[in-house]
Order: sequence, then structure tokens, then C-alpha cells
Amino acid sequence: MKATMSAAVLDRPFSMEVKQVPVPVPKADEALIQVHCIGICGSDVHYYEHGRIGRYEVKSPIILGHELAGVVVQTGASVTNVAIGDRVAVEPGVTCGRCEYCKSGRYNLCPDVVFMATPPVDGAWAEYVAVRSDFLFKLPDGMSFEEGALLEPLSVGFHAMQRAKVSPKDKVLVTGLGPIGLLAMAAAKMFGVTQLYGSDVVEFRRNLALQIGASGALNPMDGDLQARIREAFDGYMADVVVETSGNPKAISDTINLVKRGGRIVLIGLPTTDAIPLDIPALIDAELDVYGVFRYANTYPAAIQALRNSDQKISQVVTHRFGLHDIKEAVELARTNKEQSIKVMIYPQREMQSGD
Repeated sequence: MKATMSAAVLDRPFSMEVKQVPVPVPKADEALIQVHCIGICGSDVHYYEHGRIGRYEVKSPIILGHELAGVVVQTGASVTNVAIGDRVAVEPGVTCGRCEYCKSGRYNLCPDVVFMATPPVDGAWAEYVAVRSDFLFKLPDGMSFEEGALLEPLSVGFHAMQRAKVSPKDKVLVTGLGPIGLLAMAAAKMFGVTQLYGSDVVEFRRNLALQIGASGALNPMDGDLQARIREAFDGYMADVVVETSGNPKAISDTINLVKRGGRIVLIGLPTTDAIPLDIPALIDAELDVYGVFRYANTYPAAIQALRNSDQKISQVVTHRFGLHDIKEAVELARTNKEQSIKVMIYPQREMQSGD
């Protein structure tokens, strides 16, 4: 094993450079992963652009990236669940395993979670990363590294479906058709949903939703959205609305798009803390509102569901770059949201920019 590796290091907003850094040495309960494929997430772009998200601030150089898959190349002394040569997906949030949230199965709420690419924790825009082995999941034969990396954002959609107790009979509307929204649609399909609509202002994203299997995709700026939802669902409003955009108006409007007794799932984080919400209407309709923070216990189920479905989730990958073109890749993800969905980085091979 070589002593150093290439990694994309962010020093401050808009200042990122591929440098040589030490290869991580895995602890007794960790495995060293050779990163084959890693996505650019909206949070990565936000740290690149602003240097902080809420209370998490880039105060020292950091490696971003947390949506990844790769190959085990070294294991710690106590690791038994994976072996050298295994192809694995990485769940990027390592929790304590001891607090009440971990013990109750809601480990995504663990106050001591160590989450990749969340300051001051390094991520995996690099050739190698060390990960506690119980957060590694073997990829089945035939499942690509790209699909393995997409399991992380797919898990958000999977968790949303679990939170809302989605079943095949439900009429589901997903608002916001970025990577999370599109993969939430893919998750809904895996949960057996057949009456599935999406909403987004960008035509390219609406067309991609149709490719993923949506029954239809609507432009919220085009006419009366409530009336169009009612028409789409044969005279009814949605049983479940999954809001992924974080747009304040879209969040407020969820109450108007769901039926009485329906369920609202909020994923997208707004840029403002206070958003007007018609509380009397919410109470009168006895709506259930669920927040989604990352995911918990989703990887095994998502792998199994993806393996046995006809979903081609790699359709959301619109651009591919080598690690040394990372800055160009991030700038594309930052500035070209109308034509880019998921931008992927391949640290083990150099690729033509935007291939």
C-alpha cells in the first residue's frame, strides 16, 4: 500500500485543490476502501460555496464527499464481516451504538454521529477512505459501483417511504425533482406505488421523472396545481406528498395538495427558519407531517429492492469526471442545475471532463 493518495482538499470557499495526503490507516474495527465512485451532493456544493451549513463550519482544510462505493483493500484485526476484494457501498454516518436513539433503532438521530464530509470530519473525494466495517454493505453481483454510490441518496427516499408508511395503494406526489426527489420516486416504485406524480419547474427534470416511471410530471408554475393534481388522481388529492425542494412556497403548499387524513413528508431544507403554514387547515384535515433526517436501517432493504426491481437509478447520473477535474465537476453541479442532476467522480481512473 502506498503512503500517500490524491484527495480534493477544500481550504476555504471556492478554494479546492487535489493534493497528496496520507492514506488512512484502518483501526482494528475498520476497513480501508479504494473509492471507485463517489457522488457530488448538494451539501458538498454548499460547503464549497459558503464554507458552512448551519452550525457546521469549515474552519480547517477538509475533504468533502460522502456518497460512495468501492473495494475493500485492507481490513483491521477485528473485522470479520467483509474481506479484501469485496465490493461495498458505504453508509457514511458512523454512530455510537450506545445512546437511546441507537438502541431504539433511530440511529440517524444519534447526537455523537461521525458523518463524512461534515466539518471537521473528512469525507471521501479521495482514492481511499477508512470506514468502520459495520457501515459497509456488500454489493451483489451485477450491481454497479454507480448504483452502490447512489444507495446513499436513494436511502433518503427509502426512509421517507418508511416514515410515511407508503403502500402500493397510495397516490404519491413528489415535489422537487433533483437527485433526492428523483430517487424518492424510484423508492416509491420499489414500494409498489403505481399512481406517482412529480412536480418541478425544470422541464429536463420532469422528463427524467417520466423515465424513472412517474405517471406524470407537472410544472407548478403552469396553471392551478391543485386542480391538476385532482385531475391526475381521478378526482382525489394525494395520499402522500413528499417535499424535497426546500422551497418555502412548496413547503407551505403541501397542505393544499394532500387529501384529508393524508401524510406529508418534508425532506428539503429551506434557507429560512420560519415558513408560513396553515395550521388550522392542518388540524382540520388531521394531517400527519413527518420530518426526514438522513435515514436509518435502509441499506440492506434498498440493496435487496434495487436488486429485484427494474429501476435503472443510474439514469440520474448526468455527468462523470475524474478526481483531478473535481473543481470543474463541482462548478458544473453548482451553476448548471437545469442540465445536471447527479455528478459522479471516479478517483481510480482519469476521465474526460463531463464524460
